[in-house]
Amino acid sequence: MKKHKVIQQVAEAGVVAVLRADSAEEVAEMARRAIKGGIKIIEITMTVPFALRAIEQLAREYSSAADPSSEQFAVIGVGTVLDPETARAAILAGAEFVVAPAFNADTIKLCNRYAIPVLPGAMTIHEIQSALELGVDVVKLFPGNLFQPSIISAIKGPLPQANLMPTGGVSLDNLKDWIKAGAVAVGIGSDLTKDAVKTGDLTLIEKKSAAYIEAYRSAKGL
Repeated sequence: MKKHKVIQQVAEAGVVAVLRADSAEEVAEMARRAIKGGIKIIEITMTVPFALRAIEQLAREYSSAADPSSEQFAVIGVGTVLDPETARAAILAGAEFVVAPAFNADTIKLCNRYAIPVLPGAMTIHEIQSALELGVDVVKLFPGNLFQPSIISAIKGPLPQANLMPTGGVSLDNLKDWIKAGAVAVGIGSDLTKDAVKTGDLTLIEKKSAAYIEAYRSAKGL
């Protein structure tokens, strides 16, 4: 099933680029730079004006069905999804996975209906357990900067089956700690793009993406 393939691709890639910008055109170019740098899992947030336009364009340019070594390979998803209506619109635009900042049962059910991976945000054991009960495969630990990597082993004590993806506060300095602690993947937000936004030089995203991929491979011993 394609859903399971996408989840596997996220887990194998290990790094998700969480992209925000002031326009659909800018965020699409950010995505292209990140992909060129090696980050193949792209999350376009719904805080971007006309975000669906960017998702549709990127979904036409890249495919999760392509050879993973190909320049045309990438998995395009949507983030900051607050409700099932937004999730459905993004899926119709081509999003292959849905990420939310918080737990919303109706959004999860909608994604399950269309066999689309959904990664809801959670902060508590109760929220994580509730997500698992609704069939969620990967839970976004958010905001990650409120926790230390050791939180993963603490959560996996009672919930060893939980796949956790910390997002928010993950950096090149602590990525290894999160991976070694058992994170299935990590979400990288502003640290990936802040220098490029400040200088206007989007090639910096490509370079930073390559650095993140190298840090991930090192953490995994690849």
